[in-house]
Amino acid sequence: AASKGSAASRETVAVIRKRGVDLEGFKSRQVSEAILSEATHVFAMTEGHLAALEARFPGHADKFYLVREFSGIKDKRAGIDVPDPIGMGQAAYEEVAKVFEAAIPSIIAYVDAQG
Repeated sequence: AASKGSAASRETVAVIRKRGVDLEGFKSRQVSEAILSEATHVFAMTEGHLAALEARFPGHADKFYLVREFSGIKDKRAGIDVPDPIGMGQAAYEEVAKVFEAAIPSIIAYVDAQG
């Protein structure tokens, strides 16, 4: 759903900068057949995103996963989706970062194991 060429939100930039990463020059791009052909794994934030990917690109469905599946976060209130922080303030972006921080080591291990 990202519009082509958009910069990261200022909230995202602030959260990422606190973690030592600079997003200068970042521009969004829409998922395409070309991108998916090069990808080995694709991690969606929500079940809705996952369903849209599966519907639009069924030939790549075996590459699609939900980020939250790898987070180890078992809080039933959290659900399976990474919450969308847009319009929710800086604290919401920090919560999303925590989900990613929990998930990324498991994602890396899973991708490495797939070889």
